[in-house]
Amino acid sequence: MSDLEKPRRKGRWRRPEKYVCSACSKEQSFCWTCACGFMICSDCMEENFWGMTCNGIMWTCPDCGAIRSFGND
Repeated sequence: MSDLEKPRRKGRWRRPEKYVCSACSKEQSFCWTCACGFMICSDCMEENFWGMTCNGIMWTCPDCGAIRSFGND
């Protein structure tokens, strides 16, 4: 089977069709997302930064408790 004939494998994470912030309920062009479906826009993240992170590198999802990276490692 050539490379063109192989079925493409989907990654485990795909960008959502639209971002809707879980905090302000507004549709946004970008949101920080968790695998559980929680989304928070940059403005709301900045407002709630004190409660979402303790080191500025990782943030904790308030819905499921997962620790997520800001991507600045």
